[in-house]
Amino acid sequence: MFKLNFRIALRNLWKNKGFTLINVGGLAIGLASCMLLLLYVAYEWGYDKQYSNYKTTYMVYNNQAANGKIFSFAATPGLMAETAKDEIPGIKEAVRFDYPSDRLLTYKRNSFKKSSSFSDPAIFKIFDFKVLKGNQSTFLKNPNAVVLTETLAKALFGNEDPINKVVKFDNQEELIVEGVIEDLPKNSSIRFDFLMPWSLYGKINPWSLQAGWNSNFCMTLIQLQDNSFFEQANSKLHGIIKANNKDSNGEPFLHPLAKYHLYNTFEGGKSVGGRIEQLQILFLLAFCILLIACVNFMNLSTARSEKRGKEVGVRKAIGSSRADLIGQFMMESILLSLLSMLLAFALIEVCLPYFNNLLGVELAINYTQWQFWTMLVGLAVLTGLLAGSYPAFYLSSFDPIKVLKGFSVAGGSSLSVRKFLVVFQFVFATCLIICTAVIYQQLNYIKNKSVGYSTKNLIEIPIQGVLNQPEKYALLKDKLLKSGVVADVTNFSAAITQGGNNGYGIEWPGKDIKSNVLVNFRSTGYDFIKTTGMKLSAGRDFSMQHADSANVMINQALAKIMGMKHPVGSVIKWGGTPVTIIGVIEDYVEESPYKYSSPMIVTHTDGSNAVALVRVAATANLSTAVDVIDQIVKEINPDYPVDRHFVDDSFADKLKNERLLGTLSNWFGGFAVFISCLGLLGLALYMAEQRKKEISIRKVLGASSANILVLLNKDFVKLVLIANLIAFPLGYIIINKWLSSYDFRVGISIIPFAIAFLLSLFIAVLTVSVQSAKVAKANPIDALKYE
Repeated sequence: MFKLNFRIALRNLWKNKGFTLINVGGLAIGLASCMLLLLYVAYEWGYDKQYSNYKTTYMVYNNQAANGKIFSFAATPGLMAETAKDEIPGIKEAVRFDYPSDRLLTYKRNSFKKSSSFSDPAIFKIFDFKVLKGNQSTFLKNPNAVVLTETLAKALFGNEDPINKVVKFDNQEELIVEGVIEDLPKNSSIRFDFLMPWSLYGKINPWSLQAGWNSNFCMTLIQLQDNSFFEQANSKLHGIIKANNKDSNGEPFLHPLAKYHLYNTFEGGKSVGGRIEQLQILFLLAFCILLIACVNFMNLSTARSEKRGKEVGVRKAIGSSRADLIGQFMMESILLSLLSMLLAFALIEVCLPYFNNLLGVELAINYTQWQFWTMLVGLAVLTGLLAGSYPAFYLSSFDPIKVLKGFSVAGGSSLSVRKFLVVFQFVFATCLIICTAVIYQQLNYIKNKSVGYSTKNLIEIPIQGVLNQPEKYALLKDKLLKSGVVADVTNFSAAITQGGNNGYGIEWPGKDIKSNVLVNFRSTGYDFIKTTGMKLSAGRDFSMQHADSANVMINQALAKIMGMKHPVGSVIKWGGTPVTIIGVIEDYVEESPYKYSSPMIVTHTDGSNAVALVRVAATANLSTAVDVIDQIVKEINPDYPVDRHFVDDSFADKLKNERLLGTLSNWFGGFAVFISCLGLLGLALYMAEQRKKEISIRKVLGASSANILVLLNKDFVKLVLIANLIAFPLGYIIINKWLSSYDFRVGISIIPFAIAFLLSLFIAVLTVSVQSAKVAKANPIDALKYE
């Protein structure tokens, strides 16, 4: 029976090549879209789950109440790891981990600035990194040791054996290579190109050795013996900071490492989501597109009901049961699904390079994994069963006597079901159009919103190597200003588009002693306001004409918290030291462009800082200016690469997630609309077939082609209108929820809904008119000559 059904299925598919091609194409696009999105979802879902102990490994987060809110961040005192392991039962290992940053590593003439970090030896017990060379049991116990990743070892040493070779770190410390590990997975939150012992961190940063429980400067990773200890360990961890420092309000807690990447948003001290929400949207999008493809298949299959009806009648008349017919139609559906999967593979292989470049990942299909083939065959069979279910049960239900007399069965009910399916397709497509339009509106709103300073032609150069020496930095500034291509230069203690240090050590007259205010603190040199293009709402910038060592500037957010209408000239305390406010900076975008500015205090420094900010002269040619700047930096600091970058590029990176979501919605929304058009085409084919005699009679009686087109399109316009009426409230709810997570957001206007309505209407009319025009131009004699 299987063999017979298989042969009949092949014969039917070959006989109806047009329908087969449309069905295979629609399902292939749906399957390819679904698989691409699922590949990315699986990649993101797999973050930090490559390690065998990931289920018992936790990142320590710190809750601190300030500014009327609870802030949660993965920064802890350096004393926490050892204290927690000693005092809290159930903790198997606890290590400190420095926030990775790019640092220079040199071997002979090979120098590379790569991502580096510091940690304790036990990190190799928590994470089962694959060791390629060296003795893992001794890693990071020597204070002058380093462990390299495979790629960096190859770049530094070529084919030489790197073990026990001496490399130079930041042109200062000589380190012995004691191990090489396999490159870390791309979807790992713990990332570095070379790892150094924590004892070296203390040597390079002596302040950390005296840092107490109020200083949060590193991450703490904890591995439990098993998860039965979680509640007890987490409860005891809550009070560990206060037990060692009564003045601190820090309350640490355990956050699963496996959730560190996806559940990174906290409110009120509790995880409320994060990137997982974007992942859920993409997961839903994947299966909705596949569902639309299946609905399209149902429409096209039932549109052929008149032609298949006599076949069903004959087969039932000669003894076929309904179960046999269902089996045959399911066989055709699954066969179509498998053919579509083959085409989907070709589409995926073509699209993957673009998709990877868009997402900045390295997705690939692993043909050697049995799990992949299991999922593939399962998805194809599931698609075939889902797409073929309604046509199989519908077609197999025909009464053989009625269909052999003349096809007049179930037309109304079938048509109503198909109309419902088309409405469903266009509801989803319209929602996608609305959401995509709002995403782009939000992106444009943020891009056009003032960031509080001028990013154009503003270059940021890391101060590293000899530039850390005040006299070398002064030389750099002098040469840049004399070059003729630079208008202004200053320095800043952090990248201007990124976060930095913060603390609670601020006091002012009238402050409530119970209130905690978390303040970002930065330092800068002269000409900060002039170089960046920021604005002062009151007061002045730091100036060489004044002694500003005990003066500070604050931003408007801090002035508002302090309740000072005229803060300039007021004396406050910062870190217990009295300082005078000389200026108030208008709030600017520091970290998230979607959130209100945090309170900030800016002090003055005569020396160097983390970065130099360089404003290219308006009259200079930009490419020439960049070359001149690079040459000057390299001349003064020859041992380091020139890592300068434009600030507007850094700011653009902040919109990456939203831009990505918009692009994905755009592409896959387009696919959904295209597949929906195929479904609409199927319904148009059915309607034209059912009404061809009616249309011919109308033409004989004098109806024009335009009248016929209006007649045929009218019903489909009604379906699109119904779909829009359903999609509008759904779209509003979705975008309103999405926008609610932003402090700065575009207002919901009628424009996205108007775009969705007009676009869906235009697409529907165009799709139906292609088929309707053929019917309207047909010779009426062909349809009436048998009457």
